[in-house]
Amino acid sequence: MIAAAMIAAGSRSISRICIALVLAGTAIAAPAFAQSDGDLRIKKLEAEVRALQRKVFPGGDGKYFEAEIAKPATATTAGPATVTTGPVNDLLGRIDAVEGALARITAQTEENANRMGKLEARLTAMEGESAGAPVVLPSPAPAAATVKPASITGSLAANTAAMTGTAAAKPSADRIAAVAAIERPVSADKGEDDYLYGYRLWETKFYPEAAQQLKATVDRYPKGKRISYARNLLGRAYLDDGKPGTAAQVFLQNYQADKAGDRAPDSLLYLAVAMTRLKETQRACVALAEFADTYPGEAAGRLSTQYGAAQKAVKCN
Repeated sequence: MIAAAMIAAGSRSISRICIALVLAGTAIAAPAFAQSDGDLRIKKLEAEVRALQRKVFPGGDGKYFEAEIAKPATATTAGPATVTTGPVNDLLGRIDAVEGALARITAQTEENANRMGKLEARLTAMEGESAGAPVVLPSPAPAAATVKPASITGSLAANTAAMTGTAAAKPSADRIAAVAAIERPVSADKGEDDYLYGYRLWETKFYPEAAQQLKATVDRYPKGKRISYARNLLGRAYLDDGKPGTAAQVFLQNYQADKAGDRAPDSLLYLAVAMTRLKETQRACVALAEFADTYPGEAAGRLSTQYGAAQKAVKCN
């Protein structure tokens, strides 16, 4: 009985040792890249187990451990084949998917960053312009209607967007109130009223609003008695607003349209001023020379001060 108990206890110990060794062999043999090396190590472990078995049970027939050794051996032989195909390929596929997703995320992030940069630049520009943004003036009422002092609309953004295709800054409350305080003349002569209202806006240095009003006057009354005045003052409004290129076009048009017009001499002289600001020295000198030849009386009289200042601002040969 004692011998049997010892044999049984020895059998359990050997079983635990064998299982641990076989599991260790299986773990070692699992990686796909070490399959051949794993097979050799498993065979070595099996041989060592059999040798240990013979030492503990000399003459034993192997009935205690044959089944336990056979099952792990089968599993370890078949195991690596599964590891080399399924998990590795799955891992590679998952890596490809992650890399593809990362590339898409990176591209989207860069695109969003670019859009945000443009938006921030636009907002910064709008914030800088908002304080001096011009006010959109209401259209004059028909002659039969009762005209009241100009009220200011809030349609600046819509009107400017329609003309330029871009959103415009909103005028400040102070600017709206200041423009609203300028009264529109009311008389039976609507063309005269429109021109005088533009003049009042220019005189109070609301140059964009003045340009808007005078442009409407020129378009509405192309044959009116104030057309030469209106075109010339329109050019002055652009010039004073820091737009010499646009001003030069208006001045030239007014001069060429009617050289005998009331403000044709003024437009030719201020054409030279606009060319000077554009650093077009040769054209400025040509305009000054033509002004002196065409309107000598004006050069020596009404416009003598402006003519002298224009000559000093540019060096002509």
